[in-house]
Amino acid sequence: MEFLGYRRPDGRVGTRNYVGVLSTVVCANEVAEDIARQVDGAVSFTHHQGCCQTPLDIRRVTEVLTGLGSNPNLAAVLLVSLGCESTEIEKVVAGIRAAGKRVEVIGLQDIGGAARTRAEGTLIVQDMVAEASRAKPVPCPLSDIVLGMKCGSSDTTQGLSATPAIGRASDAIVAAGGTSVLGEITEFIGAEHIIARHAATPEVAAQILALVDRMESRAKAVGCDMRGGQPTGGNIKGGLTTIEEKSLGAIAKGGAAPIQAVYEYGQQPRVKGLVVMDSPGREPEILTGLAAAGCNVIAFATGRGAPQGFPFVPVIKLTGNARTWEHLRDHIDMSVAGIIEGTESLPQAGERLLERIVAVSSGERTRSEITGYTRAMDIYVTGPVI
Repeated sequence: MEFLGYRRPDGRVGTRNYVGVLSTVVCANEVAEDIARQVDGAVSFTHHQGCCQTPLDIRRVTEVLTGLGSNPNLAAVLLVSLGCESTEIEKVVAGIRAAGKRVEVIGLQDIGGAARTRAEGTLIVQDMVAEASRAKPVPCPLSDIVLGMKCGSSDTTQGLSATPAIGRASDAIVAAGGTSVLGEITEFIGAEHIIARHAATPEVAAQILALVDRMESRAKAVGCDMRGGQPTGGNIKGGLTTIEEKSLGAIAKGGAAPIQAVYEYGQQPRVKGLVVMDSPGREPEILTGLAAAGCNVIAFATGRGAPQGFPFVPVIKLTGNARTWEHLRDHIDMSVAGIIEGTESLPQAGERLLERIVAVSSGERTRSEITGYTRAMDIYVTGPVI
């Protein structure tokens, strides 16, 4: 099985061929968005970080922006800076250039305000898009897929249908030599002993349990119970009563493949196969982390109907809830409700999802791309604004 992708200088493959306009700090968001809006073929990434944070979080922002700019779905990158932020822009530039890409930086304070920066940035991005348009997609094996996996707005149908279907598709990609990235550590809680049994080594199992313990400790550190935050109000309305119930459905995305390694948030996997990445469950942060890790396509299970996509990584939405499929068709790409209804087997649904992953990786547009529901993203940080 093959897909049509864009082979990059570092050997990775893009499923899209965008020019990225990345804000390096919250203060530059509006200008980054305006520049990308002016140029067909450009997309923006904005966030709320980059200044007045702990050194650990500034390092996180720097590393995540580097990972985003290096994602193979971007052909070139323009960084939009204010000029006085804490983000280590030189490191971001060096990291993106190491991936073999053109990267430029413009700053509001240096150029003389938003209007001049928009004008100069638009000209730069127009030139980048012209260069990127010369790239042609080529046949690529399934082993070049790096699949990100997510579930959100979960209900009782999800763990019985949509997440196991993702697990089947993930197993097929891993068996073909590809990579799948499983996050949402909050949604391991109560089922961490099960997911740890899938570890390839005792060391990996210990790392998984340590991530869960760290996530629970963060929740306890604020001095209140996590119930009401997880499971969310929407999850409870959807019939999920405990974090354990939610977790049992969430971990089904990992399928049956052994977990080869554990990574921090946004880190690019250095091994093939199924891996775990530290991240929370909320959409803006985990989708950003998956993109920074180099995922070139994302499968997203939703029960009640989560609409978010990502600016430059296609997000395939699937649901096992027939009512959600009927009422939110403009946000959902496929239904696997037949698993519960008895008209489709789980292996059949997994194969159908795999076919959709290949089609989307070859250029078929997802609903979130078509509707433009891709902009509300953020970077996961763990410390206070200071």
